[in-house]
Amino acid sequence: MKPVNHNCPNCGEADMSIFYELNNVPAHSVLLLPTRQEALAYPKGDIRLAFCDSCGFISNITFDPELNEYSIEYDPTQSYSGTFNTFHRRLAQQLIDKYDLHHKRIIEIGCGQGEFLTLLCELGENQGVGFDPAYVGNGSTRKQEGRLTFIQDFYSDKYANYQGDFICCKMTLEHIPQTADFVRMVRQAIETQTETIIFFQVPDMVRILREVAFWDIYYEHCSYFSAASLARLFLRCGFEILHLTSDYNGQYLMIEAGLNSTINNTPSDMGNDLNTLRQDVTDFAQRCPLQVKAWQHKLYEFAQHNRRVVIWGGGSKGVAFLTTVGLHSEIEFVVDINPRKHNTFIAGTGQEIVGPEFLKEYKPEVVIVMNPIYCTEIQQELDRLGVKAELLPVV
Repeated sequence: MKPVNHNCPNCGEADMSIFYELNNVPAHSVLLLPTRQEALAYPKGDIRLAFCDSCGFISNITFDPELNEYSIEYDPTQSYSGTFNTFHRRLAQQLIDKYDLHHKRIIEIGCGQGEFLTLLCELGENQGVGFDPAYVGNGSTRKQEGRLTFIQDFYSDKYANYQGDFICCKMTLEHIPQTADFVRMVRQAIETQTETIIFFQVPDMVRILREVAFWDIYYEHCSYFSAASLARLFLRCGFEILHLTSDYNGQYLMIEAGLNSTINNTPSDMGNDLNTLRQDVTDFAQRCPLQVKAWQHKLYEFAQHNRRVVIWGGGSKGVAFLTTVGLHSEIEFVVDINPRKHNTFIAGTGQEIVGPEFLKEYKPEVVIVMNPIYCTEIQQELDRLGVKAELLPVV
């Protein structure tokens, strides 16, 4: 690891070391890009992941928020997946039951198209306000008119007058470079609302490190957490931790916090995690180049044997995989079940995104699955289409 003079956005200590570098990656990976030329020419940035030896936080220290474009063309939704929808509904019901979220006020920061907020309001008969600059609206939210309000903007302290009994922020904090400033802002917004519950969900960086999942590292994600570094952040910002766990096959960390708790659920291993994290980071730095080369070799062999290969997953994982491995002509098409993405193109490498029906004519022999949790769902879709192909999950 290479020491760098940079203050940690989580704890403020100047104790960071670079362990992973990648140049010229697309600054966005889920924008709807209508032509191959636009996709190939999309603005790029560099990744320099640095580890904080004081708190375990990991940050892209070269992240430039000016390159980001969170607009109505930004589409990270996963709601077309039955697997994901089952998880989402279960999570919403668990939170409703646990915190008696019935006829309450709910705020969601970074609500996307409002799918989760809609569930919370529908299942608990709650009132909801969602903040997201990329919100465009869809049928499921319109059904809840009168219960839901959406503000097409970033959440900031100018919205502190919006008060909620429950504030959730899913898959958003990892997009924010100044993490402590953001969490403190949320803390200040509920200063007089001592019964408000806070719920955050972020990717679990420990899984990424141990699985050498380089496809889970991309430009939009400038902040990466372990369970302990996430806990340290919330404690430092004045919260009490109610619960901290992982879900979705270990992919997501979820923290529940409040201001008025008599329960101490601080992770018991917080004092011992840094040595383990240091080793995980060192191992990742050593193993990642080998993992990338192994995939390059595998795909070269497929090409040598004229095997037709597609990637299933036109989101951030697919973009990061193609960019990091350096694939252009070797793979022509990327499959995605989100119809808004069909006939658009992958940022940086230019592959066309197609729907599953396309595979009936294309007849791929190998389908690389960007998230193994969807393998059963994808196999069922291939069977329905009559497509005989080897499923090859990235693991």
